[in-house]
Amino acid sequence: MNVFGWINDQLLRMQWLADLVSAAVSATGLDPASRIGGSVHFFVYDVIKIFILLSVLIFSISLVQSYFPPERTRRILGGRSGIGANILAALLGTITPFCSCSSIPLFIGFTAAGLPLAITFSFLISSPLVDLASVILLASIFNWSVALVYVFVGLVVAVVGGTLIGRAGMEDQVAEFVRTAPVHDMSETMIWPKRLNYARDQLSEIIHRVWLYVLIGVGIGAAIHNWVPESVISGLLGQDKWWSVPVATIIGVPMYADIFGTLPIAEALIGKGVGLGTVLAFMMAVTALSLPSIIMLKRVVKLPLLALFLVVVTGGILGIGVLFNAITHWFI
Repeated sequence: MNVFGWINDQLLRMQWLADLVSAAVSATGLDPASRIGGSVHFFVYDVIKIFILLSVLIFSISLVQSYFPPERTRRILGGRSGIGANILAALLGTITPFCSCSSIPLFIGFTAAGLPLAITFSFLISSPLVDLASVILLASIFNWSVALVYVFVGLVVAVVGGTLIGRAGMEDQVAEFVRTAPVHDMSETMIWPKRLNYARDQLSEIIHRVWLYVLIGVGIGAAIHNWVPESVISGLLGQDKWWSVPVATIIGVPMYADIFGTLPIAEALIGKGVGLGTVLAFMMAVTALSLPSIIMLKRVVKLPLLALFLVVVTGGILGIGVLFNAITHWFI
């Protein structure tokens, strides 16, 4: 095995942890290959692995994020236009480990500062949908091809979605209080101890916010992986079913979770033969189209603009799901 393969298996997939948990399950008298033993192994292994990776990644990424406070991000995007500005906004969204609800205050600040809707919506879509931590976590559960595919399609949805919304000329559909909100420049040059404290606080906040969703997601994943027959899953979400992508998208919308909570479910679905496109559609619907974020967004934009946002993002998710179902064999 090459060095990269060893790093991927031992540091990201944590094969050593899987072996350790397997030995611990066996020591209790349970067979890791049985339904109950397999469920226990899946749950314990995934929970420990996800929280280890989350702790390391969120702390590291928060240090990077400390160099890009909202004021600096706004200045970077200010005065830019065109597809290049949309791409830059989507890329900047990837270094903000926020859920969709906490991205909306940034959306308000950017809009109040006079940034075009195309740029603000590209950022708003990308911020909850794609982040650097999700890349590593996806690679740890699937492989680097799947991780990079998810990032690519997420950025495509953000860039295309923002561009289409910007060209619709619906600036008057933003709530008046958003356009007139005061803009405060509170940027400062952090010294290193402050950056460390910021990273620690971000880690604490995000773990506090996602831990329950991770446990629920891993529990659902363990149930799917060990208790739901493959015939049932393939009958509902099989690659040969034309409705699999729309159904996965509809199922994802009412759920409210970060990508970290959806990953164990996605892992179990892939293991049951569900297409990559269907799984991507589910993950994107959970992170970009959750009901709480839609309700919050309705408070800052009028109904026509909200409807356009939902149509554009949903259409992008469905299109990407169908496309990647057709080429799943390239990646898995």
